[in-house]
This record gives sequence, C-alpha cells and structure tokens, in this order.
Amino acid sequence: MKLVLASTSAYRRELLTRFGLPFEIARPDIDESPQPDEAPRATAERLAIEKAKAVAEQFSDALIIGSDQVASMGSQRFGKPGTVDRAVAQLRSMSGQTVIFDTALALINTRSGRIQVEVIPTEVRFRALSDDEIVRYVERERPLDCAGSAKSEGLGITLLDALRGDDPNALIGLPLIALARMLRNEGLALP
Repeated sequence: MKLVLASTSAYRRELLTRFGLPFEIARPDIDESPQPDEAPRATAERLAIEKAKAVAEQFSDALIIGSDQVASMGSQRFGKPGTVDRAVAQLRSMSGQTVIFDTALALINTRSGRIQVEVIPTEVRFRALSDDEIVRYVERERPLDCAGSAKSEGLGITLLDALRGDDPNALIGLPLIALARMLRNEGLALP
C-alpha cells in the first residue's frame, strides 16, 4: 500500500522521513475555518480527518495521513501568523502564559475504509518575554508559518519555561508515536 501525507507542510514532511518509509505528498484542499462554538481540540480533529478524506478520494489502495494543529489559550486561538507584526502580537499575548497545542492525527486505510484518529495535547508554558526578545526571535527565525509563532525544534525553545505532552513531535506538527502505533495497526512493520 502507498503511504500518503495529506499535507504540504515542510515540517510534517521532514518528521515523516524519520520512519524511512517511501511516501507521497498530496495537497488537501479544504476550508480550515473553525465551526461556530467548536472547541480547539474538536477543530484539530475534524480538520485532520477532512484533510485525509480529501486526499483519500485520489487513492484506492493507500494509507492516508492527515494532521492539524490548533493552539489556544482559553477562548483565544493562535493560527499561523503570516506576518511579522502578527507573530510579534501572538508572542506578546503568550508571554508568561500557558498555551495548549492540540495536534490531531488521522489515518485512513482506503482499502478497508478504516479511520484511526487521535488528538495529542501539548501544554507549553512561555516564559515572560521582553519586546526586544520577541522581536529578535521573530527576525531570526521567521516563524510566520507556525501556529503560535514559535518553533520549539529551533530557537523558539528559548522562549519556553516548560513543555508537557506525550510526544515532542506533536508540537512540531506530526505526532510520530501515535502515527507509528496506527501504522502498526495497519500491518506496517516499524521499525
């Protein structure tokens, strides 16, 4: 069976290469807007499934991986900032706060129709950040395509006091521990 990543994220692609398995990439074309009154965790789960389903239509004999991440603090959500000003604003609001990053993973077996889904939360405690630190960080790392404006796998780790979660890869965008379990459930030998 083919392995297909339903994402154009360079971060997810890089993480998936760690398994040493050949895979294809397909772009899911879906609306990623949250539904009214939808909890962040529910948004991440729904979007991971929708991404995998959107790509599954193109493959009759494949395992399709969909993933999505929603960062939130209370009722406030933090998406991909897209601009330097928004990245700085996000980091200012997260300074000294704890943010939950819900990373959802969906795996669809297009041969059997089986869908596996899991959401892995990561609690991230940001240290108190000065404006100078925030601006320097954003200028150096340019985290404009990362939910929450911080790359924990890079210089963004210096912005944090603590991380708590079951899989450090989930924060980067693809929970590899859960994915390995799902792939084994489908008969893939890992390692």
